[in-house]
Amino acid sequence: MNLKEIKAMVANIDSAKDDDEMAHCAEDDLREDFIKHISKTGTKEQRKMAREILKTNDIDFSRWFA
Repeated sequence: MNLKEIKAMVANIDSAKDDDEMAHCAEDDLREDFIKHISKTGTKEQRKMAREILKTNDIDFSRWFA
């Protein structure tokens, strides 16, 4: 993941802003992708923090969408 890819994903979210659910899903995807990227490429402390955040994916609760 690089800045060019991130900018493209942000532009995609902006272009989908009239469809709240689509924009929200794209935003969630960007955040997930970035956290995964940091979990592999960040400093040792950043990798630990990112892996901890990713653990929320395994918590069983309803995630609401429109």
